[in-house]
Parts: sequence; C-alpha cells; structure tokens
Amino acid sequence: MRTFVAIDISDEIRSKIRDLIQTLQPAAPQIRWARPEGLHVTLKFLGEVPLGKLETIQATLASVRSPVPIALRVQGAGYFPNERSPRVIWLGVDGGKELLELVEQVEENFRTLGFAREKRPFSGHLTLGRLRMPGKIVALQELLREREPLALGSFVARELFLYESKLSPGGSEYFRIARFEFAPLATNRPKQD
Repeated sequence: MRTFVAIDISDEIRSKIRDLIQTLQPAAPQIRWARPEGLHVTLKFLGEVPLGKLETIQATLASVRSPVPIALRVQGAGYFPNERSPRVIWLGVDGGKELLELVEQVEENFRTLGFAREKRPFSGHLTLGRLRMPGKIVALQELLREREPLALGSFVARELFLYESKLSPGGSEYFRIARFEFAPLATNRPKQD
C-alpha cells in the first residue's frame, strides 16, 4: 500500500484554487492539472508499506503533537525543479516555525520506525499541475507573474491524515485511511483570511 502523511486544506482555499486552475488551463493545455478535491500538504511520503505495519504507523501518528493549531498561508507559485525546466507547478504553503517543527517531529518519529529521513529541506506546497512532456510554458508563467503576489488566503490546521495513494492512468487518487488531531481546539484561533 502506497502511503503518505498530509494536512488537508480548507474548502475555501480549495475553491479559490479551483478558480485559479480554470483561469490558467487555457494557457497551458499540456499540463495535467491537479484535482482540487485531492489537494493536500504532504508532510512525509512513506511509500509502499505492508498492511501489517499500518497499526504501528497509526500509533506513531497518534503521538504527534503541537501546542497550538498551525496557521497556514497559501501564497506564491513556483516550479520544480526550476522555472527554466518546469516539470511541476506548485503553490507555496507557509506555516512558519510551527509547521517546520511539526514536520521535524513526523520525520523523527518515522525515522525510529526505520523510514529514511527526507534528504531535501521541507518545502510546503500544493502541487497544482504536472507537465505531461518537458516543454516551455511561457504563457502560463506570464499569467502567474501578472497575479503576483499570488495570495489565496490562510487556514488553520489541527489535524493530519494518513493517506493511501493509488496510481491510475488519469493521475494519482488519494484515499484517507485515518485522521489524527495534533493540536487542541484553540479558544483564540489564529486569524484566517
């Protein structure tokens, strides 16, 4: 079973991204656009895990804690590996030191289970689309530059999810396996846009 750990985005942000994709699609027909309903902020990709290990993985995720819910801001766009040779278009997700501390906790907890730590530094993002074939996307890049600073708002996260990823010809499909609260309900919640 192919799995990963992620934070879901709010319905309001999801709706704004759906509108953005509809605006951008005509400028780049060669891109396989993400389905907004499947968007999430991946904290840790676990890869293929045997069913027998799911209980241990879930117990590990149940132990992840943050003293406060995390305010996440969706802003800016970019490209992996870079703007000159784009393969993936993404929207940035910034959660400050609280998000980085949560990711570090997840990494460390899974390291003790034998999962390799991610070699690259964490880069919070939402995958907007993937190029089907390498090529130039000048019109799309210009559209995104015109919208800068691209700010889609913020939301508050206090739970994460274990997901299964199933590969299909139309792109990956994601299914929630389990939900884990990592922060208490806040009486003074961080402000949302």
